[in-house]
Amino acid sequence: MEPTTHKSNIIFIGSGAIATALGNILAGDEDLNIYLLSIEQDVVEDINQNHINFRHFPATQLHPFLKATTDVKMLKSADLIFLAIPSTAIVNYLKHNKDLIPAKTPIINLAKGFGNGFQLIPDCITEMISNPIACMKGPSFAREIINRQPTAFTIAATDQNIQDFLQEIFSGTTIHLDYSDDLHGVEYASILKNIYAIIIGIVDANFDSPNLRSLVLSKAINEMRQLIKTFGGQEETIFKYCGFGDFSLTALNDLSRNRTLGLLIGKGFFSQDISEKVVLEGRIAVQVFYEELEKRKLTSLNYPLMTELYKVFNSDYDIGKFVNNILND
Repeated sequence: MEPTTHKSNIIFIGSGAIATALGNILAGDEDLNIYLLSIEQDVVEDINQNHINFRHFPATQLHPFLKATTDVKMLKSADLIFLAIPSTAIVNYLKHNKDLIPAKTPIINLAKGFGNGFQLIPDCITEMISNPIACMKGPSFAREIINRQPTAFTIAATDQNIQDFLQEIFSGTTIHLDYSDDLHGVEYASILKNIYAIIIGIVDANFDSPNLRSLVLSKAINEMRQLIKTFGGQEETIFKYCGFGDFSLTALNDLSRNRTLGLLIGKGFFSQDISEKVVLEGRIAVQVFYEELEKRKLTSLNYPLMTELYKVFNSDYDIGKFVNNILND
């Protein structure tokens, strides 16, 4: 994508925390028009009139140039689109609105999760439209971004022009980038880190031990690396911001929902009834990955941590034995 002389229209599909935070960072660039495309009329009005997103950052004044809209026809003028809605909603959204997106407009996936079954979001998108696709994943709590704390992302794209354009628009901001052409590996890493964050939460709920935590972190990184390779990604992707960086953020900070789920499980505040109602990304991903591994006859011996967590969610499990079980495998 070549830089242009007109102001580039950048549209975030979604008005949630990550869209608002990144949009707010970019809104200060006088060469960009930043829009949050939302289905929530009250959020749109609050952003445009009061420069506040009351649902996600009620105490944060947003940049006055950050705009919001409910008009999906704005997609027709997009020079760049960020997908910032839940992964489970992306396929249906694009099915209904793909004809509004210009054919050459790059689409950047920010969502972390599968599209259909075990199908990654970029693969789902390419089945519907021919636009250039990339993803942007990394250790990135939106609260930190909105407060302008230095934050890292991996850009995965096979099109060098997309990488160059993203480098240009984030230059001089608090967003720091590294790059990869391993689109699948980066997507898998962003999903796997939620699974293994639950495991670290369970461990930390039972033992306040730096030694043990580091031991399990090492096991987790190794399993993630092997899984990325097994499903067609590159092993070195685990060492990008999207890999070790995102995993360490999610596994070791209590702002993480998946780590918090692990802590609750480890403390015993989890029953089969609750398990059936929990829909966090990591819990869903465990089921999907385990089923795929079983098809390949790769489970307990190859991926003992993943296998043990699957048992937690699918059996009457004695959580007090979890740590010993993963250490003895």
